[in-house]
Amino acid sequence: MTNRIPLAVPDLRGNEGAYLSRCVQDNWVSSAGPFVTECEKQVAALAGRAHAVASVNGTTALQLAMVAAGVKPGDHVVVPDWTFAATANAAHHAGAIPVFADVTEDNWSLDPAVLEAILRDPPGRIAAVVVVHVLGHPADVDPLLALCEKAGVPLIEDAAGAIGARYKGRPVGGLGDLAIFSFNGNKTVTAGGGGMIVTNDEAQAKRLRAISAQARSGAEYQYDAIGFNYRMTNLNAGVLLAQIERLEEMVAAKRRIAATYDGAIAGRNDLRPTPRAPWGESACWLSSVRCGSQAEARSLVEHMAEHDIEARTFWRTLSDQAPYAHAPRRLTGVAAKLSGTVVSLPCSSSLTDEQQSRVIAALAKWPRKASR
Repeated sequence: MTNRIPLAVPDLRGNEGAYLSRCVQDNWVSSAGPFVTECEKQVAALAGRAHAVASVNGTTALQLAMVAAGVKPGDHVVVPDWTFAATANAAHHAGAIPVFADVTEDNWSLDPAVLEAILRDPPGRIAAVVVVHVLGHPADVDPLLALCEKAGVPLIEDAAGAIGARYKGRPVGGLGDLAIFSFNGNKTVTAGGGGMIVTNDEAQAKRLRAISAQARSGAEYQYDAIGFNYRMTNLNAGVLLAQIERLEEMVAAKRRIAATYDGAIAGRNDLRPTPRAPWGESACWLSSVRCGSQAEARSLVEHMAEHDIEARTFWRTLSDQAPYAHAPRRLTGVAAKLSGTVVSLPCSSSLTDEQQSRVIAALAKWPRKASR
């Protein structure tokens, strides 16, 4: 048995096994089944939305959300430059071109001033804007929403890791025109793999449900659109439902872990905590610290590995990477400074006090000479 402390692993201490057994016993193992329907109802309620549509993962959920928002081939979609590749890839999958926009220094999310400049002088038709709730912390959505409403452009929330977070008292996922969640294995709430789109538009939800299941109309093999095979299975939904039952408990644990790390590095000038805006209640998906440089971040990861602790550098900017080299962008330099400097620390909701004490003790022994 290893003594290594992992970064973020599933917390499967609820009804996961019982619900999976029920799937097998009842023979509901594919994309039809009662757990899928129940998860859709519960996630919609958590986001304060009227409808939710399950999908196979967060990336397909984001692609479907873009299609439902009216994104067509050749359109442009504004995405933050500092985000996971899926945000930009989903735009490509929808046939659109990502427009990379910089983020703010104070909350690491989409910069309203940059978005305003893009909407004022667009490189082409802007069909949607995606705001990412970074590390589970809500973005400052109201200024972005005002700009999008003025321009007549839908705002999509990429809330992949932010289920349980709140913005000015409102649940994340209930702020933009549409929103998506991810239930990948490293998320606080996991289905093993899965995603969800939430909306208040009944017609939109009906269309999403249809195109995610090959757009087949009725029992016969007739189709009314080009569809996708993106539906979540009942097996995944069984795991997800068990996780949702423990959402408050797991988010509370994540918040305690993050607060403990923040306290441990208070007063240090070589490590800075994730920004905590007063208008947001973070779900604290990943507990992360910001280093002074990419070299220092790599040094920290290596240092933790020497102590049998998994740490990992977080996102790098997308605009300077080969697959996106020709995409339009409007940058201020903030994302470039963040790129490769943020390090995520062990923060599974099952992390014990003893394990976190080990992590903090190892942090206290860093820095050493940074790798070059």
